[in-house]
Amino acid sequence: MSVVVPVVLSGGSGSRLWPKSRQFYPKQLHKLYGDFTMLQHTLKRVDHLGAPIIICNNEQRFMVADQVQAIGQTAQIILEPVARNTAPAIAVAALSALNTSKDAIIVVLAADHLIENTEEFRRCLAIAIEAAKEQKLVTFGVVPTRPETGYGYLKTAPSASEVKPVQQFVEKPNRELAEEYLAAGCYYWNSGMFVFSAALLIDELNKFQPEMVSAARASFENAQKDLDFIRLSAANFEKCSNVSIDYALMEHTSNAWSVPLNAGWNDLGSWDAVWDVTQKDAAGNSSEGDVILQDCSDCYVMADTRLVALLGVQNLAVIETADGILVVDKNRAQDVKNIVSFLQSENRSECSLHREVFRPWGSYDSIDAGDRYQVKRISVKPGASLSLQMHHHRAEHWVVVAGTALIQKGEQELLLTENQSIYIPIGEKHRIHNPGKVSLHLIEVQTGSYLGEDDIVRFEDGYGRI
Repeated sequence: MSVVVPVVLSGGSGSRLWPKSRQFYPKQLHKLYGDFTMLQHTLKRVDHLGAPIIICNNEQRFMVADQVQAIGQTAQIILEPVARNTAPAIAVAALSALNTSKDAIIVVLAADHLIENTEEFRRCLAIAIEAAKEQKLVTFGVVPTRPETGYGYLKTAPSASEVKPVQQFVEKPNRELAEEYLAAGCYYWNSGMFVFSAALLIDELNKFQPEMVSAARASFENAQKDLDFIRLSAANFEKCSNVSIDYALMEHTSNAWSVPLNAGWNDLGSWDAVWDVTQKDAAGNSSEGDVILQDCSDCYVMADTRLVALLGVQNLAVIETADGILVVDKNRAQDVKNIVSFLQSENRSECSLHREVFRPWGSYDSIDAGDRYQVKRISVKPGASLSLQMHHHRAEHWVVVAGTALIQKGEQELLLTENQSIYIPIGEKHRIHNPGKVSLHLIEVQTGSYLGEDDIVRFEDGYGRI
């Protein structure tokens, strides 16, 4: 009996959903609809199949692990040392699945898709799994609902079966072509979801990308265990070609098949797509957070930290975060990635980090800064500890707001509770530990000539960051 292994690709950055989605905290880790993050929705969609393999990058590993644990699941988490598109990641996942069973079937999913009808998705998935057992390379072709120019398409041959042979993969069309595709009835949106026999996938990839398969295999065979993660060999993985599974295999093989999917699929790739799937008022407006809308229509507003008011405007998306605000005509939503490119060219941290930065032990939020000082709000999870560290250029003053802190200062250990504080001078070894069962919250005031995050010398760390 074949083992079916879900494979969730969670390495994307979602640049068109800036400022909510950023390099180190991308869209799949956010709650954009419902009560779960997009990654959690994806995992729950296939929780009937068993423990998944998740491919992500080093910076996201602890957030991914926390989100898996939060929904009561377990997963094998494989860390990509560099971004190499989908083909190398899927090859590594297939090799890992083959360690479980030589007859393994892998179900490849993106972590950041919305599928409204889970029951219909699972029905189509069962059909695709059976086809994969028959040695077919299967993708899902989403039944188009409009002449969409933002997606690639696939064309299928006529067939009475729900598993249709793929004749052609086509790039994103212009409006005229998209309308022709919609009218033809044999073109489908390319979903980027696949079902493969792991062994067949490796065999087929070897025909078209033998060097990439060899490098992926070496990166997996030379991987190292790091806590609960599998860290691929960087030296080997860097040799993989930067290529998608479509370009590497599906556009070349004669064994590509498609199952039509009509289950409310959306890749939520831009703010107009998010607006599309939200509940709206009579004027077509949708909002989240502290928002006032007067004489507005067809607007989407997300307010994270403060009041946002719109008056007399139409067709805007306004996204407010603690350190950045985006105002965009929804017709230009695809171009938000140009803002991210500009931020990258200017070396602005807003393209990669939020003001609140997540760490394996919790998070810190830089709430104020000025000449020779910085103020942070620090949250430490129950049972967690920061590293034992010191700083060459800054002193720190900690005030406990809630919870209990066990502080190591030099050779001393002190227990601090609410409203108590401690001063850590420059050069003093120190560590914060939360011995309690509730989160610990502190205010940290840093003073000194240099306050950058790279002024940290770690002596001990429970997260392998020394």
